Amino acid sequence: SGKKILLLGFAFKKDTGDTRETASVYVAKHLLAERAKVSIYDPKVEHEQIKSDFGYYKALTPGRSFEECVKVETDPYKAAEGAHAIAIMTEWDEFKEFDYKKMYDSMAKPAFIFDGRLILDHKKLLDIGFEVYAIGKPYGVKYQNMDDLKVN
Repeated sequence: SGKKILLLGFAFKKDTGDTRETASVYVAKHLLAERAKVSIYDPKVEHEQIKSDFGYYKALTPGRSFEECVKVETDPYKAAEGAHAIAIMTEWDEFKEFDYKKMYDSMAKPAFIFDGRLILDHKKLLDIGFEVYAIGKPYGVKYQNMDDLKVN
C-alpha cells in the first residue's frame, strides 16, 4: 500500500534490549507483506539487532534487503514525519511523555495511533486529532478509563 507505519518499540518488554519473541517483528512482517514502509524507534535495541531479527524470523519481503524494507530511527519525531500511523509495541515509559501533537502535525492525515500496550492518554490523542485504536477497547467508545465507559 506504500503507507508509512512507525513502530514505537522493538524490545520484547520495556527497560531491556531483549528482542526474543518480540511481537514487533511479526507485526512488521505482516505490514511489509502489505507493502507498507516500516520505521522503527526503540530507545535500547541497536540497529544491528533489529536487522538480525528480521533475518532470523524471515520477516523481510522476498527479494528485498533490510534497508529497502525498514528504516531504524534514533529520533522518534523524525521517525513520525510522513507516517500514516504509529503503533505502540513496547511499554517504554518515555512513550508516555512524547509530544504527540508535534508528531501528529508532521504525519499524513488522517493520522492513526494503535496503542498495543494501553499506556497512552487516549482522550488527549483524540483531542489532538488522531484516530485512536487500543488493544482490548472497542472503537467508538468514549472513555477516560475502564470504569468510565460510555457508548456513543
